[in-house]
Amino acid sequence: MRNPLKPLVEKFGLPRVIIVSFFLFLIAAAGMFQMNLMQLLSDCLRRWGMYGILALAMVPAVQCGIGLNFGISMGIVGGLLGGLIVIQFRVAESPALVAVHPLFAMWVAVLLAITIGVILATGIGYLYGLLLNRVKGSEMTVTTYVGFSIIAFMNMMWMLLPFTDGELIWPNAGKGLRNTISLAASFSNVMNKTLAFSIAGVTVPTGLLLFFFLICFLVWLFMRSKTGMAMSAAGANPMFATAAGINVNKMRIIGTVLSTVLAAVGILVYAQGFGFIQLYNGPMMMGFTSVAAVLIGGASPRKARIAHVLIGTFLFQGIMALGLPVANQFIPESNLSEVARLIISNGIIIYALSQVKGGSGRE
Repeated sequence: MRNPLKPLVEKFGLPRVIIVSFFLFLIAAAGMFQMNLMQLLSDCLRRWGMYGILALAMVPAVQCGIGLNFGISMGIVGGLLGGLIVIQFRVAESPALVAVHPLFAMWVAVLLAITIGVILATGIGYLYGLLLNRVKGSEMTVTTYVGFSIIAFMNMMWMLLPFTDGELIWPNAGKGLRNTISLAASFSNVMNKTLAFSIAGVTVPTGLLLFFFLICFLVWLFMRSKTGMAMSAAGANPMFATAAGINVNKMRIIGTVLSTVLAAVGILVYAQGFGFIQLYNGPMMMGFTSVAAVLIGGASPRKARIAHVLIGTFLFQGIMALGLPVANQFIPESNLSEVARLIISNGIIIYALSQVKGGSGRE
């Protein structure tokens, strides 16, 4: 007798079928325990918008040929520096901006932070792209190493950079940046609050989702431009692209820069929704969660689309949002949700990488 689930498994892959089933199970379990399901779904939407752009950073990286970019920490550093500079100069507290509207002042602050982060990430991404052009065939190994190395390097720099604002530095030492920096006086939740509304008890962070969708749309437009199609061609078949007159190295650098820039934007969108900037080892594993999210959505080390980002991020963050409260109902004070996060994120990465040959994800 033919297994009715076999076509589903063949089309989507066993891990993805398991993850979708687990997500539906968590929703059913939350209802069974009479938990506030609407609040949990609100958290799913919030986390979807917060993490989405970080996962989106994988699309140009995969399409240009460098594979899954575990080194998005390079861009994250640029975004964090942009946020710190805005806090240092207290942009959101400017009387002229606040006089227009406090929310307007916060939007100016976050957009300025994003602009600074993008400028820094562009330079970082260019140098990063030059490095990856020198290590063709081992990109994912190198990006992982670079991702961890930049975090270690910045752990020293956060103690040495000449920031002086009392909200940023340790109060007693008089120097060195804190581990966690509040954005309450800068741009905390500015996107989440903008145009937010509730429907049937579910809070929709309209501004956050619209910004996420806007960035997705811009990337979608770029991927369909002449440069974007050339970049995808260079990633899919470098030899054919070279024969067609495409500068493969240049296309790889463009994809790497775009991935790095999206990471800078993504960390600031995440930080404003979280309400804090986390330094030191805080961003260390964000590359892994972003890779896991896009893979869950159906991407591979050779192909990634916007749809993979939208589906994968929602599923992954939905499981994270529902996992802890449901796990605590089964086993009070348990750590099941963290265990599930590690199993899902690392397991899906291992599964995806096992389906391809070579470190770059190109056969």
